[in-house]
Amino acid sequence: VQLVESGGGLVQPGGSLRLSCAASGFTFSKYTMFWYRQAPEKEREFVAVIGSAGGVPQYAALVKGRFAISRDNAKNTVYLQMHSLEVEDTAMYYCNAKYGSWSYWGQGTQVTVSS
Repeated sequence: VQLVESGGGLVQPGGSLRLSCAASGFTFSKYTMFWYRQAPEKEREFVAVIGSAGGVPQYAALVKGRFAISRDNAKNTVYLQMHSLEVEDTAMYYCNAKYGSWSYWGQGTQVTVSS
């Protein structure tokens, strides 16, 4: 089982990034997919979730209207499009796959928002 995040980097405030999380080793289409983030010295926090068949995504209040989660079950990939990035969005971003009691995590991709 693997979840591999990519797309992080350094961006200026107001900029955009698109994160990807490529899954393998399990039936991706059955899993609900999440994005979480963890800033230094802070707890990991929920960012966004999308159901196994898509549906209506849910977002944390801090990112709603700026971030968009999507998935491509044919490519076993979930995305997080981030716009209007703020310094406070700086964190390690993780994808998480959940199905019943099964839960898998990626290794994370760093997003740094700084001028």
